[in-house]
Amino acid sequence: MITSMTGYATAAHEIPSGLISLELRSVNNRYLDIQFKLPDEFRTFEAGMRELLNTKIKRGKIDCRLTFQSYPDLNLPQQLNSQVMRQLLDLNNIVQSNFIAARSLSVTEILKWPGILVSDSLPTTDLQEACNHLLQITLNELIATKLREGEKLKAILLDRLNQMRRLASVLSPRIPSLIKNFQEKLILRLQEAQVDCNDDRIRQELILFASKIDIDEELSRLNTHLDEVEQTLLKGGTSGKRLDFLMQELNRESNTLGSKSLDVEVSKISVELKVLIEQMREQVQNIE
Repeated sequence: MITSMTGYATAAHEIPSGLISLELRSVNNRYLDIQFKLPDEFRTFEAGMRELLNTKIKRGKIDCRLTFQSYPDLNLPQQLNSQVMRQLLDLNNIVQSNFIAARSLSVTEILKWPGILVSDSLPTTDLQEACNHLLQITLNELIATKLREGEKLKAILLDRLNQMRRLASVLSPRIPSLIKNFQEKLILRLQEAQVDCNDDRIRQELILFASKIDIDEELSRLNTHLDEVEQTLLKGGTSGKRLDFLMQELNRESNTLGSKSLDVEVSKISVELKVLIEQMREQVQNIE
């Protein structure tokens, strides 16, 4: 299935000491970029969480926000975090050495400092298991939303492909008559200028001109790229970068069609093709 880079999921998990909530947001990005916002008690789990996300998601900017709400009526025994306290003391000494008038932190201010208090009733193993369990649930929901969004993008792209094929089918039957009409006009003008059209050099120029305005090769490549886009969409998987490359190829062929056109209808269709390709390119930017 085609997967979108846009998605959202949230879930909560209750443990004896409180409630853990996790929120995952995903938006389009050229590469995989994962940002975490975790409480101090969960920061040591970031590496494992990142590894799990890396195995399931290939592209996109992922915001992972985890919150923990402890139950106030448990009277959980707490103790000072010695490592944070030493860091805070060092920072306090540095500030006072540079600013003599600065006062030291009060006991109340120290106790309110993030991470200064830790609870004995929050075993690391239990927290990590709860965190991993919650992340797996939330990640599964995120992937499900990305797949649903991907199916919508796939339908939009296939619709644009069909529109482009209809436009290309209008051009194909016109190619022989276009070349013939332009040749006849050129011959008429040459005759008016009293130029011998049977001259070998003139005939070579007519043949060369006909090849320059012949768009059959461009239409063939255009249809080939359209077939490749369709196959990529039907195959699914991580296909965003490949589809983006194919959009560039489609745009190149439509530009060539426009530049070689000496017919109003061909020029009009070339512009319509460019509009459809740009619409597709915007949607492809959201595919993983």
